[in-house]
Amino acid sequence: MTFEEEIERSGRLIYTNVGDSMLPLIRQDRDILIIEKPHGRLRKYDVPLYRRDSGKYVLHRILKVRDDDYVICGDNRWKKEYGITDRHIIGVLTAVVRDGKEVPVTSLKYRIYVTVWCGCFPVRAFILRACNAVKRRLRR
Repeated sequence: MTFEEEIERSGRLIYTNVGDSMLPLIRQDRDILIIEKPHGRLRKYDVPLYRRDSGKYVLHRILKVRDDDYVICGDNRWKKEYGITDRHIIGVLTAVVRDGKEVPVTSLKYRIYVTVWCGCFPVRAFILRACNAVKRRLRR
């Protein structure tokens, strides 16, 4: 069953993520994600599950809502993605289960994280680039 079919059938999808693009919020194979069917247009800082035209599923954060599309980027990335429209979106993150505790996206703890992490986007990009450069040098 595809993600689209499961969300259409039950209204939600519960799964674990693969990849590191949403660190530090979502840890690969450790945290459980609750994705629900979106109701209307999404907002800034929502985290949609979407399917690129290539067929790849992606879970990244909306940084800007534009008239016809969204500007999206993973929390552990610095390159923005453009051209994601409502037709690409399958669902939206409503909660993360970390270490057995559910953290809804409406909680104060989550909203503080989003405000701080997204508010310092230019600094975050510099830090991530520097960390990646150090990691590459250590591998050599």
